[in-house]
Amino acid sequence: MVNYNLAVPDVDDADVLSALVAEGDELDALVSAMNDWSVPTPASGWTIAHQMAHLAWADANALSALRTPDAFGAELKRAEAEGSGCADKAAAAGAALSRSALLDEWRAGRAELAAALRDTSWDHAFPWYMSEVTPAPMTPLRLMETWAHGQDVFDAVGVTHPPTERLQHVASLGVLGRALSFAAVGLAEPAAPFRIELTAPDGRIWAWGPEDAAQRVEGGADDFCLCVTRRRPWSETDLTATGEDPRKWLEVARVFL
Repeated sequence: MVNYNLAVPDVDDADVLSALVAEGDELDALVSAMNDWSVPTPASGWTIAHQMAHLAWADANALSALRTPDAFGAELKRAEAEGSGCADKAAAAGAALSRSALLDEWRAGRAELAAALRDTSWDHAFPWYMSEVTPAPMTPLRLMETWAHGQDVFDAVGVTHPPTERLQHVASLGVLGRALSFAAVGLAEPAAPFRIELTAPDGRIWAWGPEDAAQRVEGGADDFCLCVTRRRPWSETDLTATGEDPRKWLEVARVFL
């Protein structure tokens, strides 16, 4: 389950909304050209259909929370009762639909959610799992999840997932998720600041943290995003870490529980 109790990244609402739509369009172009959605993906037990069903389910939940928060309370209770199995159960139910029905459901849901986010005040609070959330963090978080589950589909069919500037939103969430990463494994977050310098797809450097910080993480933005979304272990990326704390962070890095 995604943890949405994160600090709000400093993003432009129009830019991140456009990025969310574009990320979905890129995945749509891939899956709509595929007739067989039963292909296994790197997620154990999940086919391409499961991945798409999960995205459709999560978009539907976000829309329900935004528009009908009282009704969304039933989903929260079910998730609490079922625990980690809730997402698996929903994915299996969606994967049982025909390919065309599931594709139509996902397309309609993501379009409706994008429109709702666009029409809602950026600081409007609504309920979500474990916390309240606003469109400001919800939008990049939906982008992050679309990209991450899309990566599973790209991996499943052996197609390269080209990095884009949209990764900056995913990387920002990865940086903000440092505290979550340590807490998830029962460790205290280090007090010392980190400097993160990532090479963007166009060669620019995206940076966070003090320039003079002794502890650092450096490398490609795509590798960092793969690491924090737990699509690749740190050991399989070209990321470098200076200092014991950044090394530990990359070992446990995540943006969801």
